[in-house]
Amino acid sequence: MTRSRTVRRLAAAAAVSLLPLLAACGAGTDTDTGSESHASNGEKTTDGSSGQLGIPADANADLKKQYLLENAIAACMKKQGFPYTPVAPEDPAASWTTDGADYELTKKYRQKYGFGIYAGIVYPGDAGAPGSAAARQDSDRTPNADYVDTLTPGQKAAYDEALGAFPDPKAGEKNWTGCLGEADKKVYGSASARERGTATTNRNQANAQALNGDPKLVALAQSYASCLRKEGISVTTTQPTGIGEMVKLQAFESTPAGAGGVSAADGSGNAQESLSKEEALPLLTRDIELAMRDLECGKEFRAAYFPKFLKAPTSGGGAG
Repeated sequence: MTRSRTVRRLAAAAAVSLLPLLAACGAGTDTDTGSESHASNGEKTTDGSSGQLGIPADANADLKKQYLLENAIAACMKKQGFPYTPVAPEDPAASWTTDGADYELTKKYRQKYGFGIYAGIVYPGDAGAPGSAAARQDSDRTPNADYVDTLTPGQKAAYDEALGAFPDPKAGEKNWTGCLGEADKKVYGSASARERGTATTNRNQANAQALNGDPKLVALAQSYASCLRKEGISVTTTQPTGIGEMVKLQAFESTPAGAGGVSAADGSGNAQESLSKEEALPLLTRDIELAMRDLECGKEFRAAYFPKFLKAPTSGGGAG
């Protein structure tokens, strides 16, 4: 998993007020009543005539609000004369399945991609490989992005104004503007985005303290660390909220320039060529070996950690 993917997942798990930032150019599948219809691009969907997302019956309170938010944005944009495809939000619990929450799925993922640092170079046509050309294309080409690409500069400016933007603290703004602001107020009420952000931060900190003070998790983290040391892997933290991603983050920090399938920059800011497939292949092999040793050492820890983390997520994750 790449750093950017980690950030997106943590945001989805802990800071629902930030989701509209992704919605401006995200992808979505319209669902509502379950009756089959057709999207504007001719593809079949499972939406009703309103083009609104259907809310999964098992969605928790936070996830339901994210669905309602997307539907409200779409309705507002329609009134403004712009098409907008509601973006189905990612369920935080599902987003962690290949990052430790599901041992078997994570094992299968790491056996092929390791930590995902070099997989995109070795498997450029594999959309499941982080950083691959296929994955980037899937991420970039979305219904809303495709529509925006058809607009003239003047039309795009009008679209952006209608959609709105994140509040600018320097201007004293506390709420989203445009349809983002209207939808935000409709779903979340009178509390400003900044106020909710502060509340979320406080909640995350409290959740992290509870996880790091859990006697069972502390003991399992110590065992996890001992196993890593026996494998010759450096241990920089034994906190439950940090140890799960520690090895992966260390691997990213030691990544040579040009990894990830994207050109890197040297210390002077000069562009450097990405690694070739031949150069990346042995690095991927070592990355897989490291990722698997980390997975096995942390198996018991993650089995105990994730059920508690997913009930009370923090901004730091910690068990990928």
